[in-house]
Amino acid sequence: MNTWKDLYKEIAELITKNCPDVKWVDLWHNQISFMEEEHPFDTPAVFLDFRILDVIGLGGHQQQLEAQVGMYVFYETFLDTFDNAYNQDDALDFLELLTALQEHFHGSSGTHYSEMSRTGLQPIDTGSAGNLYLITFSCGMIDTAAAVTNAAVKPNDVTVDRS
Repeated sequence: MNTWKDLYKEIAELITKNCPDVKWVDLWHNQISFMEEEHPFDTPAVFLDFRILDVIGLGGHQQQLEAQVGMYVFYETFLDTFDNAYNQDDALDFLELLTALQEHFHGSSGTHYSEMSRTGLQPIDTGSAGNLYLITFSCGMIDTAAAVTNAAVKPNDVTVDRS
């Protein structure tokens, strides 16, 4: 991984490719709590956040990271989930989306991450008609953003002035 931007773009592309029902992928900025002030977005939406859980120095300013990828899954609905509701199947579609995200990311590796493993799932109260769940994954990464770069030197390219 060279930048967090690379990781974000890779995961966002995988969500869009593997979960075509997702209409919006973005970075998490607590958009759900400020719906009136935010730019409008289509749902279902997945918002991503990144955290570092552990760091091991590798030398040369490189680091091996255990990172956490949070996926806030927002599904706006006014449908009923109670047993035998006439629209229960449609109301429970968000559970299928949670399953699809887990299916596509748990055990996966990519260009900028490896060994992704689901570590949590929790509902978040929005106070509105939307369902918001946070799925967390941990993954390994090598951060080379601050790595020391050495200029390539060829034999006999260097002259020494002995005066």
